[in-house]
Amino acid sequence: MGQVVLLGIGAVVLYLFSGLRVLREYERGVYFLLGRSWGARGPGLIYLPPVLAKMQKVSLRVMAMDIPPQDVITRDNISIKVNAVLYLRVVDPVKAVIGVENYLYATSQLAQTTLRSVLGESEMDELLMSREKINAILKNIIDSRTEDWGVEVSAVEVKDVALPPEMKRAMARQAEAERERRAKVINAEGELQASEKLAQAAHIIGKEPAAIQLRYLQTVNEIASENNSTTIFPIPIDLFRGFMERIAPPQPAEPPRALSERTSGERLPVPTKKGKAKV
Repeated sequence: MGQVVLLGIGAVVLYLFSGLRVLREYERGVYFLLGRSWGARGPGLIYLPPVLAKMQKVSLRVMAMDIPPQDVITRDNISIKVNAVLYLRVVDPVKAVIGVENYLYATSQLAQTTLRSVLGESEMDELLMSREKINAILKNIIDSRTEDWGVEVSAVEVKDVALPPEMKRAMARQAEAERERRAKVINAEGELQASEKLAQAAHIIGKEPAAIQLRYLQTVNEIASENNSTTIFPIPIDLFRGFMERIAPPQPAEPPRALSERTSGERLPVPTKKGKAKV
């Protein structure tokens, strides 16, 4: 009799100890007793009656989900392949277990369809230049739909945009043309600024005749400092104008021009000679 009692007590103790569970700080356990939900338990030591109750663990840590590459046709009819990454975490373990069969799979499928629909309404230039705007739109749409599943989407980032080779070559030509345009504009602006400075310098030198001579001597000094075997001295032509005028022979005056026979297309009358009258 005593052995039976001891066996019974041992079985009860074993049954009680077999129901103990330990949950980590980032884990929660959704508790089902006889098929009915009794909320979430944890973290720490909890008791789960064997046979009568079951528990499903849910992690509360942020998870990174890779969205597979998606074939997308943008609004300007360009075929591209885009992949992204999604960051999510469970904020309500009960909804994540009861509200959806598999919240990870459901969120992944929702992210793929949302990525295709949002990028299909955007143009190629907007996708390349306004990446943050598109990420915000994706995040808001996915987060609003996963709220009923107890899942919070913290961020959605477009990782890579695969362009066709023809589009890459066209974009390379466009970028090269843009760089050439900027170089020409910068060169033109430099020429404009240089011309303005030269005009100012000429105006200042014109007021002071001695400044021209000083500038002339400075130029000669710069040429001589280069160790050249030949030095060219620029001489203004105005210095020789007086000598050239004295040496040049005087030009004869031009004879007066005769009146043309035609004026405004009409022929002038020929003057008649008067003869002596016959007797």
